[in-house]
Amino acid sequence: MANDARKIRFAPNGSLFIAPAPTGGIGSTVLPTAVGDGIAAPVGYKSLGYIDPAGVTLTPSVETQPVEVWQSAVPVLYNVTKASFSIKATMQETNELTTELFWGSEWKPVMNGQTVTGDYRLDLSSTPDFKELSLVVDWQQGALRYRCVIPRAMISDRGAIQLNRTENGKYELTIEALDFNGNLGYVLTNEDITGEGVSNLPAPA
Repeated sequence: MANDARKIRFAPNGSLFIAPAPTGGIGSTVLPTAVGDGIAAPVGYKSLGYIDPAGVTLTPSVETQPVEVWQSAVPVLYNVTKASFSIKATMQETNELTTELFWGSEWKPVMNGQTVTGDYRLDLSSTPDFKELSLVVDWQQGALRYRCVIPRAMISDRGAIQLNRTENGKYELTIEALDFNGNLGYVLTNEDITGEGVSNLPAPA
């Protein structure tokens, strides 16, 4: 296959969406099966808003163990011992969704007896309860759209918040995929990636 610069891809725009992890019960999150329009959130998901210019980092990882034998100086195969998929992003908006996700707790109104004071409180637990969530990462280049769906995931790491005069508050999160019926997730695209001539790209104007 000849080199083709037209096949080089960038991700100048995208979005990050979350929802509760699917449980299979009534009202459970329904995983998206289409790549979407590049704008609207999947049904049942909420947008995390503006993301740091570094974008979103997707890291699939596989750990293996070599199988060595007497008859060969090199391994004859590798056995998979661990697989993982991590998503890292830094959220730029300070709102109920991003802060509760970052701190692992919920905002509650401060009460004075039966009266709402107008203040809100978020308790920082010594053992934060990071709930299972479902994650969708959208990115696009022009009319070409991609979507990565992680059915089940949990927050595995948080970055530091820097409070200063010249830079806005940011919420850095690393999220790790969990097993979902033998899968970590899946990727959708409207690009004719297989070269079969089938795609849902919009018709030329």
